[in-house]
Amino acid sequence: MHDLVEYETRGIPSVMVASSEFVGATKHQADALGLRELAAQAVFVTHPIQGISDEEVREKARTVFDDIVKGLTTGHK
Repeated sequence: MHDLVEYETRGIPSVMVASSEFVGATKHQADALGLRELAAQAVFVTHPIQGISDEEVREKARTVFDDIVKGLTTGHK
């Protein structure tokens, strides 16, 4: 989250991608760092990520790909 805040303040579009386990932490961090919008456009995949196969990771990525591109190309929601 800290990196995304830095990128955004430099004008570099950024989207947080994490597992659904981190929804609350993402909102808390974004608020604490002064960029609540980052949490609003964050993209979450189903938990867990660790311990799954490469193909399962690819499938999770496929399900959110369009959301990531939208976040990067349309700015904050």
